[in-house]
Amino acid sequence: MPLMSTENLVDFTNSRVDLHSHTQCSDGGLTPEELIDRAVNFQLDVLAITDHDTTDGLDIAKKHILDKNLPIQLIDGIEISTAWHSFEIHIVGLNIDKNSPALIELINQQQIAREQRAISIGEKLVKSGLPDIYEQAKVLAGNGSITRAHFAKVLFNQGYVSTMQGAFDKYIGKGKRAFVKPTWCTIETAIDVIHQAGGSSVIAHPIRYDMTAKWLRRLIIQFKEAGGDGLEVVLPQMNNEQRQRMLNYCLEYDLQASLGSDFHYPSKWADLGKNLRLPENCNPIWKHWANH
Repeated sequence: MPLMSTENLVDFTNSRVDLHSHTQCSDGGLTPEELIDRAVNFQLDVLAITDHDTTDGLDIAKKHILDKNLPIQLIDGIEISTAWHSFEIHIVGLNIDKNSPALIELINQQQIAREQRAISIGEKLVKSGLPDIYEQAKVLAGNGSITRAHFAKVLFNQGYVSTMQGAFDKYIGKGKRAFVKPTWCTIETAIDVIHQAGGSSVIAHPIRYDMTAKWLRRLIIQFKEAGGDGLEVVLPQMNNEQRQRMLNYCLEYDLQASLGSDFHYPSKWADLGKNLRLPENCNPIWKHWANH
């Protein structure tokens, strides 16, 4: 379990909090510095950076906050990709020690798996008559963690699809011609490593997985049995019924509640801190962080 204390608990009750965001270190559109500046401009008090299978943006963001003396608290985080049955489930780690040996080892393993998957996707796209997409995706990713979003952007920029989502629907989504099944770690491994790093584990955006209510309940039960800590119960585009359903799961399975925009780049549909407020009768994830 995460290292917790009952003393000096962090209280974010009256703060503007966003615990899920991305930078160019994975598939986000902004540098860590630009993300922090945007969060400050949006008057956020607390921001977690949770890039996919990497913590490379955290020190950059911290240095920017210190250099500019910015009024924002950064929570060290990560979003770990896991394999569960035929689904790719993302587990967010919050309030982690990024220097944890177990976490560093898992990140290295995940990055190898990510690179191998990207190469295979590129090979399948070549067979589909779309050359050089992998190479362009690597350029787009730069030093960051390569994701399918980079492939989608290249396919969109090259005019092969009319929208980013169209790239998933036609080429790289599940069951499509260039889809490659990932070889991520298990949910149990992600939870264990996050706990070894002193953090809290959270199922990211549970309403977005393409699964029935029965399968979602199975996921939540297995997550809880493995020692998982919380659910993201609030995202910008959730309706009241979805929020209530996620809250009910938290209450039923004694899970903590988290919230986040899953921000990648500015859009009219979702942005940092937008429509993020936890229900009053939940158990906030940050109540279990001491002396942060």
